[in-house]
Amino acid sequence: MTTTRSVQRLQQTLSHVQPASAPVQWSIVAGPTEPELLDITLGELLTIQALQYGNYECLVFPWTGARWTYANLKEESERLALGMLAMGIQKGDRVGIMAGNCEQYISVFFAAARVGAILVVLNNTYTPSELHYALDHSGNSQRFISPPPKYKLEGTNSINPSYLGCKVMFITPRIGRHNLEEVLQRLGPQPKDIGTSKALEEIVILRGTYENFPTYNDIIARGASQSTYNYMLQERESSLRPDDVCNLQFTSGSTGNPKAAMLTHHNLVNNSRFIGDRMKLTSFDVLCCPPPLFHCFGLVLGMLAVVTHGSKIVFPSETFDPKAVIHAVSDEKCTALHGVPTMFEAILSVPGPKPANFDTSNLRTGIIAGAPVPRPLMKRLFEELNMTEYTSSYGLTEASPTCFNAFTTDSIHTRLTTVGKVLPHARAKIVDAKGNIVPVGQRGELLMAGYQLTKGYWNNPEKTAETFVTDSDGTLWLKTGDEASFNEQGYCTITGRFKDIIIRGGENIYPLEIEERLTAHSDIELASVIAIPDQKYGEVVGAFIQLSTGKTRPSDEDLRRWTRETLGRHKAPQYIFVFGEEGVSSTVPITGSGKVRKVELRAMATEALAKRAQ
Repeated sequence: MTTTRSVQRLQQTLSHVQPASAPVQWSIVAGPTEPELLDITLGELLTIQALQYGNYECLVFPWTGARWTYANLKEESERLALGMLAMGIQKGDRVGIMAGNCEQYISVFFAAARVGAILVVLNNTYTPSELHYALDHSGNSQRFISPPPKYKLEGTNSINPSYLGCKVMFITPRIGRHNLEEVLQRLGPQPKDIGTSKALEEIVILRGTYENFPTYNDIIARGASQSTYNYMLQERESSLRPDDVCNLQFTSGSTGNPKAAMLTHHNLVNNSRFIGDRMKLTSFDVLCCPPPLFHCFGLVLGMLAVVTHGSKIVFPSETFDPKAVIHAVSDEKCTALHGVPTMFEAILSVPGPKPANFDTSNLRTGIIAGAPVPRPLMKRLFEELNMTEYTSSYGLTEASPTCFNAFTTDSIHTRLTTVGKVLPHARAKIVDAKGNIVPVGQRGELLMAGYQLTKGYWNNPEKTAETFVTDSDGTLWLKTGDEASFNEQGYCTITGRFKDIIIRGGENIYPLEIEERLTAHSDIELASVIAIPDQKYGEVVGAFIQLSTGKTRPSDEDLRRWTRETLGRHKAPQYIFVFGEEGVSSTVPITGSGKVRKVELRAMATEALAKRAQ
């Protein structure tokens, strides 16, 4: 008995000296379950907001002079929806759009949603070959994998598979300095062929006129020609469901070819609503939005976040123009401003005197996304733009897009070092290479689950199967390909990228398509593309090339021109290194499996650039 008491006393003493270790906190978080998810379509959202905020201004485009109230937007989208019905647009038909930021773009977005069409938003910097691929890919027979019943993809029952490709495309002859007249001349007003698709029936000029192509106003006139279209629209809208696919957003992948994420009314309505909540938007707020509408940043974080809160949005110019942003912020007394870091750098670096009435005193918030925010830039946002409540954000197209967003009340340090907390009704976890959840503070791959996940990639079941994984509980998770860590409070820090992406000024660039283009050059045997740090853009394209035997080295400018012939200008390599020249090893560093070791290439690039600077 005495021995037992002695052991007990010894154990008590040890428990004070060596307290029991705290239980491990695992890297899995869930957003709040309030407010409840909205179960409405985009058309129903617009109807509700027009009833509540009908006379409030919704859209302002200083460069066109348009100032639309919520009632104006509802009426305009209805007139265009009637025109789409007159064109024969059926539920599930794909409608393409390629244009700069303008009021008609938003009218097309809502009109397509109201008739049950799937709007294919096309990057306005696409080359003709990239455009042809996107239009062709948006057709073809629909094939899906089969996730758990809770997330079952609908298959062709909700899609019209009777033809290939987009049925109609809305386009402008020019977008800023980007000339699309060559595309229009090649296709004609009623195209017979584009790429391999025979489906594109009509091209409509979104703004103004061009030769004998039908115009936006012509489509509206068709809808007004018969009163029966009004009944058809009522019937069509009543047949729509929040879970219907309404938007195809293109995002590239490791294959080098773009993938089209299928987003639903439910995805977009709820994600945009929670984004606005994090910014504390009200009907008295005015958001200045320079990002393009073809990107989720402009379309969801911008336009839809405003519409869900009865706020006003100002698109200062057709394409990004920092001077126009300055005037819009001043003239419209904006309270919020969106952009990627390079946009803010450009805005703050506009030469010459600011407008006499330049006033940022109304600015308080906004979202900076697409790349980390340098500390000096953040200081200038506070001091020169008054954005003391700016919020950092993280998302990806496949998640509609926002997953994490900071609060306006978070500390400056938190907003600088993290992307905030997970949004409501979303879940996130960080796993190791074997799929096991890691302890808090440890790095791993970020996975997402919840209402906002895409229904998969259009006509790409292989990539859909690669990107999504189902756990033992039947929950579907999206593998983001990004490396991240959580802290004890559930804040997320993005620490790296598993996907080999170059982020240039907020735009994702995928090396493989550049590598494939460079190796198509007759003088090049091998090409490997990496990110090079850049003070202005964050990252730019760097290319290592190996010359074919007996070939002469092409000039850097020749290779840039070669790249630009099929790819966007921003994808042309800014830096070019040749194996065996300028101190670069003649041996290509490869792994045991034959893959190029890009970590070594980055080190080689750093050394080579340092020598060039001497």
